[in-house]
Amino acid sequence: MAPHVSLATINPKGMEMGGSASGSGGGGKKPYHRHTNHQTQLLEAFFKDCPHPDENQRRQLSNDLNLEPKQVKFWFQNKRTQTKSQSDRADNSVLRSENERMQCENMAIMEALKNVICPACGGPPCGKDERQRSLQKLQMENAKLKEEHEKVSALLSGFIGKPISPVDQLIRPIHGASMDIMAADAPNQRLGCPALGLDLNAGLSDGISLPVQHIGIPEMDKALMSETATGACDELLKLMRIHFPLWTQTNPDGRLTIHRHSYDKLFPRPYHFNTSNARIESSKSSGTVPLDALTLVEMFLDPSKWADLYPTVVTKARLIQVVETGALGNPNGALLLMYEQQHILSPLVPPREFYFLRLCQQAERGSWVIADISYDCFQETNLPSRAWKLPSGCMIQEMPNGCSKVTWVEHVEVDDKIQTHRLYRDLICGKAAYGAERWIVTLERMCERLAFSFLETSPTTEIGVVSSPQGKRSIMKLSQRMVRDFCAMLSMSGKLDFPQMSEANNSGVRVSVRRSCESGQPVGIIVSAATSLWLPLPPLSVFSFFKDEKTRIQWDILSNGNPVHELAHISIGAHQGNRISIIRAMEPYIPTENNMVMLQESCTDDLGSLVVYAPVGLPTMQLLLTGDQDPSIIPILPSGFVISGDGRPQLRNGSGALRQGGSLLTVALQMLVPAPSCSSSSESEDLNMESIATVNTLISSTVQKIKVALNCSDLD
Repeated sequence: MAPHVSLATINPKGMEMGGSASGSGGGGKKPYHRHTNHQTQLLEAFFKDCPHPDENQRRQLSNDLNLEPKQVKFWFQNKRTQTKSQSDRADNSVLRSENERMQCENMAIMEALKNVICPACGGPPCGKDERQRSLQKLQMENAKLKEEHEKVSALLSGFIGKPISPVDQLIRPIHGASMDIMAADAPNQRLGCPALGLDLNAGLSDGISLPVQHIGIPEMDKALMSETATGACDELLKLMRIHFPLWTQTNPDGRLTIHRHSYDKLFPRPYHFNTSNARIESSKSSGTVPLDALTLVEMFLDPSKWADLYPTVVTKARLIQVVETGALGNPNGALLLMYEQQHILSPLVPPREFYFLRLCQQAERGSWVIADISYDCFQETNLPSRAWKLPSGCMIQEMPNGCSKVTWVEHVEVDDKIQTHRLYRDLICGKAAYGAERWIVTLERMCERLAFSFLETSPTTEIGVVSSPQGKRSIMKLSQRMVRDFCAMLSMSGKLDFPQMSEANNSGVRVSVRRSCESGQPVGIIVSAATSLWLPLPPLSVFSFFKDEKTRIQWDILSNGNPVHELAHISIGAHQGNRISIIRAMEPYIPTENNMVMLQESCTDDLGSLVVYAPVGLPTMQLLLTGDQDPSIIPILPSGFVISGDGRPQLRNGSGALRQGGSLLTVALQMLVPAPSCSSSSESEDLNMESIATVNTLISSTVQKIKVALNCSDLD
C-alpha cells in the first residue's frame, strides 16, 4: 500500500529535516520525509484542541509517534501558517465580494443623484453657486430677524422691569403686545397636557397664565427631540438589563458604577466637557415603595409633584414644553422638555441645573421606563453648574399589594469649574450625594410619608384634637411646604450675598438678604444665614440630639432658655424619628396674648437626616387642626439642620473593627426684618447690615452651643 502523502516537515529557514544524505558529499539533497497516515491523523486531532503545544506536550507526541521533537515542532508551525493563510484567503474573498457590492450600490446612487429634483419646486437640482447665494440670503434674513427679536426683547424687558431669561423667551409670548392684552385674548387657556393632567404654569414664580397659541416647537426640532429621547431610553434599558461587563462593584461601599471601557465600546460618544476638571458620576440602585406604578409614573411627569417627591434634592422644577402627549389617557409615549435645579446639604455645595428631555415608555405590561437626557435647547446659555445628564432614569415595575419596584440609574458628566468645598468633597465625588441610592432612599421615605398620611390617627392635644383627616392633611401639607422652602433657601442663589461677613470673623457663615413678597412667606426683608461644620460623631447620634426635646434648651434660641414639650405629633414613617411635631415652650416665656407654637418636621434615612422648624400662631394652628385653614397661604419662615455622613471611606482599625465616620452638619437660620415704608436707601442699607450682623451672631452662638453640648468645643 502506498504511503499517505502529508505536509513535509520543513524548518523555518526552508531546510528539509529528518535523515542522512542519500549520496556521498555534503552537497547532495537530503531525503524528503513524509509522515504516515496515522501520524498525520493524531497530529491533526491534537492541533484542533491545542494549536500551541508546550515543550512537554511536543516531547510526549514525539515519543508516541516515533518522531523527532523538532519534527513535531516544525509540523505545528507549518500547520498554523497554513491555517492562517486559508483564513486570510477566505476573509479576502468575503471582503472582495462586499467591496464589489458597495461599488455597485455607489454607482446606482450616483446615477440616481443625476436625476434628483428640487423638493421645493420640482425643478432640476441647484448648482453650487446657486446654493451659496441661497445660503447668503438665509443668513441675511436670519440676522434681520435676530435684530428684530433683540429690539422686542429689550422693549419687553423694559416693560416688565427685568431681563428676559432664555426659558422665558421660549415659554412667554414676546410679540410686542402687553401681557395683559395677551392674557385677555385667551383668559382660560393654560399651557399643559390635559391627557396627562399637566400644567405648564406649574413651578412659575410669577403665576402668569400663558396663551397656548404663542407656544410651539418646529416639527424638525420635535423629530430631533424624539430621536434623542428614544435613543436615551434604549440605552437606559440596556444599562438596567445588562450587568456584566457594564457594571462593576466599588470597594468598600459596594456601590455599582459603570465600567468605563465596556460602556465606551457599547455606547461610543464624545464627552460633553473636555476639561481637566470633568468627571463622570454613575451609579445604580433599586428599592420597593408603597405606591402603585401608574400613580408613581404620573407624579414623575408632573413638575410640582416631582419636586414634592424630592424636596431635599430638587429645589426647582419647571415644565418648559410638552413635546408629545402620548396615547389618550395613557402616559405611554409622553415626551416633556423640563428644567430642574438640584441642590442638597449645604450652601457650600453648588447647585446643578439641567435642561433635559423626559420620555415615558411602557416597556411591557406593568413595567414603565422614565428616561432623562440633557438637551441643549439654549445653546447660548452657560449654566453655572456645568452638569450634563447622560441617559439616566428609572424603571417602575408593578408589585403585589399596590407596591412598586423602582430601579434607578444615574449617569452624569460634571465639570467642576468651581471646586467643591473640602468638607463635602468626599461626599460629592464619592457619588453618595447625587447618586442613584440617594434618589431611591428619598423616594422610599417620601412614599412612606404619603402612605402614613392616609392612616386614621387622632391624638389628643392641649390645643385641640385632629378630628378629621382633612385637618391632618392640612398640617402635613404645611409641613411639607416648610421643608421645601428650607431646602430651597440653602442654595442661596439669585439673592444678594454678603461674603465679607464670613471673611471678617472667619466663621464660615454665609449670609444673604432678599425682599419677600411671595405667597406663603412673611412680607418684608428676610435675612438668611447658614454654616456647615464637621463633627466627630455618627449622624444618627447628632440627629437624636436635635430630636430630643430635653436637650432642645441647649441650642434653641427661640425658646429663650425655657424647656419645651410636644403637644402633638403625626407619624410620617415607621422610624420613630420620622414625625411632624407641634411644640410649645413652657410658661412663663410665652405671653398669653401672643401665643406661638413651633411646627417641626424631622426625618431620617440611610443617607442623612433633617430637622426643620418654624413658628406658627396658635389661632392659625387651631384652624389647621380642624381643617378650616388653607395651608398654602399661611406665611412661614423655616430654620433647621441638615445632617449627613462625611462620605469618607470606612477603614478598619488594628482590631479589625470598622472606624466610625463623622458627620456633616448644616445649620440655617432665617429672620424677618419689617420692610421700611418710607426711608432713604442709606437707612435701608444700615438696617440690612444691622440685621445681617444680628443673624450672624445668632448662628455663630448657636453653633458654639451645639459644640459644647456635644463635647466638640475643641474643634476649629
